[in-house]
Amino acid sequence: MPGKLKKIVLGILGFILLAVIVVNASFDTPAEKAPDFVMIDKDGQSVKLSDILAEGKPIVLNFWASWCPPCRKEMPDFEKVYKELGNEVQFMMVNLTDGQRETVQRGAKYIEDNGHTFPVYFDTKQEGARAYGIRAIPTTLFIDKNGHITTSARGAIDEKMLRQRIELIK
Repeated sequence: MPGKLKKIVLGILGFILLAVIVVNASFDTPAEKAPDFVMIDKDGQSVKLSDILAEGKPIVLNFWASWCPPCRKEMPDFEKVYKELGNEVQFMMVNLTDGQRETVQRGAKYIEDNGHTFPVYFDTKQEGARAYGIRAIPTTLFIDKNGHITTSARGAIDEKMLRQRIELIK
């Protein structure tokens, strides 16, 4: 009986070890590299995501529009966290500027009227929207300092979730 019990125990341990190896292997897959794209800043200058990444900080990349109620709802939380962590993490609030429903002027006015101070960029050619497959806004991506997308969120997020996701890229 002890020999049979030993085989059963060894079999179970072997199965558990195999399961642990398989689970760990699934988490070792490399994160997706963040696609580069060109946008314009508040001064009308072209900026590439890779230029911002070159600063060596992780990035919170948020796609939004001024007409979007969930986007407007999350903006105060982004502003609060930006004021606290803006030296450690680069915030890129990218306005989806289609030239019709959303314009640079409307987006900039919304930011100014609400006193937001985080960096705002305008995706006037929809390069960012295409590169990231943005189908719904707000969408937020969290990019580590090496340029890999660590996680993302579709829909409005609150301060707690924003902070939790930032911890994953710091």
